[in-house]
Amino acid sequence: MKRLKNSTYWLLVTIGILCQIHVMAQTNNYFPVQTKIENGTIEGLYDTKSSLQLYLGVPFAKPPVGNLRWKAPQPLDNWTGVKATKEFGPRAVQGIVFGDMHARSNGISEDCLYLNVWTPATRNTKGLPVLVYFYGGGFVAGDGSEPRYDGAAMAKKGIVVVTVNYRLGLFGFLAHPELSKEAPYKASGNYGLLDQAASLKWVQKNIAAFGGDPKKVTIAGESAGSVSVSAQMVSPLSKNLIAGAIGESGSGVSTLSAVSLAEAEKQGAEFAKNAGYTSLAQLRAASTRDLYEVYAESKRFGFPSVIDGYFYPKNMADIFLAKEQAQVPLLLGWNSAEIPGMAFMQGLPYTEENLVKKVKEAYPNDYEEVLKMYPHGNAKEIEWAATNLASDRFISYSTWKWFDLHRKNSSQPVYRYLYSKLRPPLVDQSLAPGLAGGTQQGGFKMPEPIGAPHACEIEYCMGNLDLVTEYAWTADDYKVSDTMLNFFANFIKTGNPNGDKLPEWPAAQANDQNPPVMVLDTESKSVKANDARYLFLDKMSKK
Repeated sequence: MKRLKNSTYWLLVTIGILCQIHVMAQTNNYFPVQTKIENGTIEGLYDTKSSLQLYLGVPFAKPPVGNLRWKAPQPLDNWTGVKATKEFGPRAVQGIVFGDMHARSNGISEDCLYLNVWTPATRNTKGLPVLVYFYGGGFVAGDGSEPRYDGAAMAKKGIVVVTVNYRLGLFGFLAHPELSKEAPYKASGNYGLLDQAASLKWVQKNIAAFGGDPKKVTIAGESAGSVSVSAQMVSPLSKNLIAGAIGESGSGVSTLSAVSLAEAEKQGAEFAKNAGYTSLAQLRAASTRDLYEVYAESKRFGFPSVIDGYFYPKNMADIFLAKEQAQVPLLLGWNSAEIPGMAFMQGLPYTEENLVKKVKEAYPNDYEEVLKMYPHGNAKEIEWAATNLASDRFISYSTWKWFDLHRKNSSQPVYRYLYSKLRPPLVDQSLAPGLAGGTQQGGFKMPEPIGAPHACEIEYCMGNLDLVTEYAWTADDYKVSDTMLNFFANFIKTGNPNGDKLPEWPAAQANDQNPPVMVLDTESKSVKANDARYLFLDKMSKK
């Protein structure tokens, strides 16, 4: 009997081990794969389930630490042997600014200049189109490892996908007179943007090793990532390295726009002085922790980008007006309710009296004109008027201005969208939607959205609904995602989003008085837009 019990025990153990092996075999479908790039050999993962290769945490510049803190990114040294690139590299130094961001990277470090590649290439593949995606987060947060940016779904469309980490906040945008003095180009700041430009140079030199064509590189991003796309379009360092551009909610024309070098240096010097640092040597000698803490104590929201005469030769709008930007196809748009109307109402209830009051405060000499352009005849219209005013002032006008400048100062096609799909309910009702597109536990509860909020389109256009598990996705959500993913994939491949079984998306012409906009929703369709409110805001911006 005892021997029977023992044999039963070992049988169960054996079955358990076999079950574990079976599960591991199902969930780990990778074998190592090596690729030779400019600086040496890297080893990534071949996913036999998706037939994609993944190279995660690939360095594209020297770690910006020690004496390289607050310097333009430096070219990598060559290495011998094989460098493992199977895990996401550390994300840039940042606080928990947006509690709804979910990174898959292992930790935070000043040593953060890594990118990730997903490629469908076989051993004989050449000439694939390339997507380089820059994350959002106000230039103070974000990470290329976030599930919503995952490149696998887009790679399955025959595209090599790259996500890029870049420096943020204090470490990415501090300008200072001593930093400008030591730089060969006699300016400072913009390090995060320079990191992005360096990644595009890396792509030019190395993407063929992954089956990509360096002449078919489209850059894309959302929010600060979209601002970054507009920035790379105008910078002499990168404008000749791209074949197309996609912007989702934001441009550097008026959102996170660049300031003069003198103003940026003044802000940086004041920060350093208030933090107790009297020299650049002291700043460079300080620990990451000390700088992180003094920055947090300052209550700042980052530092501005800079018209430095190097990355930014002049004001962004002036570059477009001079037709000196990258002359490439552009696809861009914004969401139907980027930010809640309470941001305009500043806590006042949605009533006609309160709306008129806030409009008079914001536009004392033009309030009658504003009230005509933002209908407010009933309760729902009042909420929409406040929401549209808040959204336009926050980021929609900025994106529209980019659209308007490029279509009037380029012979290349420009396609505009308005993303309008309402998100489904949350799986966990104890969670609340966050400001940066995800969800968060507790904190301020956002009002129920009447349209599509800021950042909510990312997982749709990148085909990653299944990786964002907080929402109860429906068949309609997957339908919108399929439409948007195919529009984007077509544009990356050809510079034109149109294709089989998709609604026709006409390009906007330079002389269109009511240029078309593709409304992306459960039933997507192109409509003629009335841009009166953006023309008004444009007029106001020049006063």
